[in-house]
Amino acid sequence: MITGVAGGLGRLLARRLREAHDVIGVDSEPWTTRPAGTPFHQVDVRKRAFEDVLRKVRPTALVHLGFVRHFRGSEGARYDLNVRGTRKVLDLCHEHGVRECVVLSSSYVYGAQAENPYFMDEEHPLSGSRNYPEIRDLVEVDTLAVTFMWKHTDLRTCVLRPVPTLGRYHSTAIGTYLRMSRPITMMGFNPMIQFLHEEDLCEALALAVEKGLRGVYNVAGPGEVPLQTALREIGARPLPLPDFVARPLLERTFRAGWFPFPPGAIDYIKYTCTINGKRFVDATGFRPQYSLKEIFRSVRRV
Repeated sequence: MITGVAGGLGRLLARRLREAHDVIGVDSEPWTTRPAGTPFHQVDVRKRAFEDVLRKVRPTALVHLGFVRHFRGSEGARYDLNVRGTRKVLDLCHEHGVRECVVLSSSYVYGAQAENPYFMDEEHPLSGSRNYPEIRDLVEVDTLAVTFMWKHTDLRTCVLRPVPTLGRYHSTAIGTYLRMSRPITMMGFNPMIQFLHEEDLCEALALAVEKGLRGVYNVAGPGEVPLQTALREIGARPLPLPDFVARPLLERTFRAGWFPFPPGAIDYIKYTCTINGKRFVDATGFRPQYSLKEIFRSVRRV
């Protein structure tokens, strides 16, 4: 079962898993491109209808992708769907005999801090909400899943924390930023950033299911580059601003609905937030198939 199957990543994962597995899709939105013969249930994971589906189909594994990642709409609604929705999914997985559960988190949970070491491992503190309160729901979802993993050892729970992901179908914050006509950069800062192609993230999720992983795993891509290099590769025209100008500007434009990110996002284009993905490679043999050049080509301006 895949929650959030109607999104870009959910559709890609369903295609990948259908090669060798029976796939069941769940989403509160319609799955307009559903392949013939693939069961789909348009339900909200917080509602009783979702429990009825689980009770009826009894999946052996569940991949939870049903999150709101953008900042459109109210903060309360986003928090409720992400945190309460995840708690509901996890509790129902335990209650109805699901044997494996994979929860997609993000490397953003570590936070972008001036004191960050290079290539943080899975034991590094989750400081994402310290200077970026708008993503506290993302940090809480990760913490919730890890706590559930240790509490319910009979269910193989896996939390994946991938680096920023780019591609044609999967909508992400970094993709939105790079596609802006004049992406803001911070004067005097050029942090190293890691990237992963959406197809490689899809493969990582599939491997987590097929290998029956339990634990927390960083998922890194083919390498890291300075932000300015990434912007040059995709043909962007950055707009450099000093922090004392950019932060209040983003605060006002975000609150007015004119800019897609709150000011806390500035730290991710200011400080390095790189991770070590060795644990996942050792457990699965994962190797990204897309190079950095190919990743940038997927969002490059024509």
